[in-house]
Amino acid sequence: MKNNVLGRHLRITRAILATALCGAITFIRAAETPPKPLFPDAAPVCPCESLAKVSLPNTTIDSAKLDPSNGWCRVTATVTHPPSGDRVKVFIGLPVTNWNGRFRGNGGGGFSGGSAGSLRGPVAQGYAAGATDTGHEGGSGSFALDANGRLNWPAIQDNAYLSIHDMTVVGKALTQAFYGKAPRYSYFVGGSTGGRQGLMEAQRYPDDYDGILSACPAINWHRFLPADLWPQVVMVAAKNFVPKAKLDAATAAAVAACDTLDGVKDGVIADPARCACDPKALVGTKVGDDTFTESDAKVIRKIWEGPRGQDGTFLWHGLARGTDLFALAGTSGSPLTGKPFSIPLEWFQYFLLQNPKWDWTTLTPAGFELLWKQSVEQYGTVIGTDDPDLTRFRDRGGKVIILHGLADQLIPADGTIDYYQRVQQRMGGAAKTSQFARLFLAPGVDHGFRGAGATPTGQMEAIVRWVEDGQAPDKLMAEKRDSAGKVIQTRPLFPFPQVAKYKGTGSTDDAANFVAQTPAQ
Repeated sequence: MKNNVLGRHLRITRAILATALCGAITFIRAAETPPKPLFPDAAPVCPCESLAKVSLPNTTIDSAKLDPSNGWCRVTATVTHPPSGDRVKVFIGLPVTNWNGRFRGNGGGGFSGGSAGSLRGPVAQGYAAGATDTGHEGGSGSFALDANGRLNWPAIQDNAYLSIHDMTVVGKALTQAFYGKAPRYSYFVGGSTGGRQGLMEAQRYPDDYDGILSACPAINWHRFLPADLWPQVVMVAAKNFVPKAKLDAATAAAVAACDTLDGVKDGVIADPARCACDPKALVGTKVGDDTFTESDAKVIRKIWEGPRGQDGTFLWHGLARGTDLFALAGTSGSPLTGKPFSIPLEWFQYFLLQNPKWDWTTLTPAGFELLWKQSVEQYGTVIGTDDPDLTRFRDRGGKVIILHGLADQLIPADGTIDYYQRVQQRMGGAAKTSQFARLFLAPGVDHGFRGAGATPTGQMEAIVRWVEDGQAPDKLMAEKRDSAGKVIQTRPLFPFPQVAKYKGTGSTDDAANFVAQTPAQ
């Protein structure tokens, strides 16, 4: 019975994670105020169906029709890149009434480039909106191989960067054809892979968007994604698959040890980098029906530390203390065995080894290091999305807000911090970078911005104000709600490297009692 319950929990957890990483992260609250219309009395200048006749290079308009469920114009198109034979599906939604004068691109997640379903919310708020499947259906990484088992580079490039640009070009052209005028401003919004797609647009196609909202971005893809398999490699090498109860105990111990480092007891590690909790304190204690062992401590220590080469050199960041370890160090069955998260596993199978039947349990730490380096060398320039040179995006007036939860269980926030610091170095320092790009870190929330911490709010409004009114966001607000939807806590989030510091008086559930503080370097 115990193993059945654990197996069911693993399946549910993986389903939630797959949904989160596949672009369904709700980091934009539906209750946010829609932006004011930019064109008085904007209305279509042609019937929706006539958009099927619009001629665009290497593009076929497959359908253009009113959606009877909500009355907006829905267009589907196919873009190709001769002579490769690829087929990229593009989905565009155009409000028949109340168009706000803007275009919004929407991202995907994991290996899924995006979906038509992501258009519903933006169109309801008055945006002309677009999304794309980036050249393949579903969330599997199998598209990386062609029918002969060889790398399908056109499909890989479509997924990495080409298709979002295609969608944007098609979307803006159809918007202009439908309303008789081009959108005055364009925004890209995405989380996870969508966050990576947004930053890729800033790096490769800086003219596409005026504002980009990039949440928990899957940048450093070529590094963090193979690193996501590291917890399983550690357990295989140790011949010790750690059960969920022990992983949870280590996380709880870290939170208990480091919760009050910021002066507030709230079940959240405000700055995981300052937390030095060691799992050795748990050795010999009873956890469920088992005793926590030194071998368990070594495994967890290595997961927190992150991938290292055979000579101890740093490869990539590990999971932060306070993060749900079970997401990547999942185990189940009797006897206990590892259950890797599917997305990094498929990265190895399809992209690195080109063998869908590869047995991950044969991977040693030495073999991992070789494949990690292969990933960096083979895919860095294609899908790495870690170019810190945003000169062209800055010079044409673009603005970007980056958000990341410090308890992200899939993409370590340290990788995003590292990227932002490299942007600062490349773009003339912190002050000059903050004129067009700002990073906000949310303590205690995971890849879906859920957890013991407060969830960021108002970020879409913030990017619109910055782009259109020149008001840079000096802070974002975050909030926690109870099961009835009542706000029970608010906290400010300040631009990196600033953190929220409790004043020392008043409720710690009230954002008004916190001020910005820059930690000592």
